[in-house]
Amino acid sequence: MNPRALSSGHAGVLAAAVAFTWWGFFPLYFRLVAGVVPLEVLANRIVWSLLLVSAALAWRGHWGWLGAALHRPRVVASFVASALLLSVNWMTYIWAVSNGHVVDASLGYFITPLVNVALGYGLLGERPRRAQWTALVIATAGVAWLTVSAGRLPWIGLVLGLSFGAYGLLRKIAVLGALEGLTFETMILAPAAVVVMAWWWGGSATSFPAPDAVTNLWLVGLGPATTIPLLLFAAGARRLSLTSLGLLQYLSPTVQFLLGVWLFHEPFTPMRLVGFAIIWAALVVYTADGWRTTRRLSAG
Repeated sequence: MNPRALSSGHAGVLAAAVAFTWWGFFPLYFRLVAGVVPLEVLANRIVWSLLLVSAALAWRGHWGWLGAALHRPRVVASFVASALLLSVNWMTYIWAVSNGHVVDASLGYFITPLVNVALGYGLLGERPRRAQWTALVIATAGVAWLTVSAGRLPWIGLVLGLSFGAYGLLRKIAVLGALEGLTFETMILAPAAVVVMAWWWGGSATSFPAPDAVTNLWLVGLGPATTIPLLLFAAGARRLSLTSLGLLQYLSPTVQFLLGVWLFHEPFTPMRLVGFAIIWAALVVYTADGWRTTRRLSAG
């Protein structure tokens, strides 16, 4: 294997691993702003993230890419799509954590690796191995079990899994770098976010600017707390295959699940345990196949 490619792969693994671990502990941060309306939290994430990435680009004196991107309709369309997917993912996740559904949110990120496999097959021409197809079938059975046992679709998990899987695909094939891409996405979302912040501006004890300095600190802190893992994820996504990215992705939902059950004491019935166990079985099949394939390639 080319040493430069190997080094790039190691950097991608490290970047993605840090990003996913960071996201795993994110419910703890959102509990600090639990009194803020989820839509307002989303608006703060967007605005403060944009200010942070814009400052970074200004410091580097690197803005020439923006004019070139705006003159390429396909690039604009791609980032409009990724920005919308990101906003849907963020809003769903914020609502889920604020309303005591951290375990449901973890389900979405457990199934995301399998969504990646399906997207890689359908849109990138990647050829899933037999074990990967088996994992997809088993996971589908798990989702079906959760649907039947609860009497409704596990919509939080499905929305999070599908939106983040599709977002990862778009970021993988994006022509812009991690920092530039995130800047473009937040620029697209910023007008609506500014309107939302203006609507709630100082309107309550939890709206920015709040009378409590600590609340303001947590709201502004959403910028770096959001931007850093996204940049790491984008950097990792560009260096790794969707399959490799999916293996590392388990870190985030595992931490979230443990927080939901053991720290936040969310209900976890035996029926739900069966559904999760089926999905975990699918992930075992998927992970074992990934490790076996990686070792075989390394040996070759």
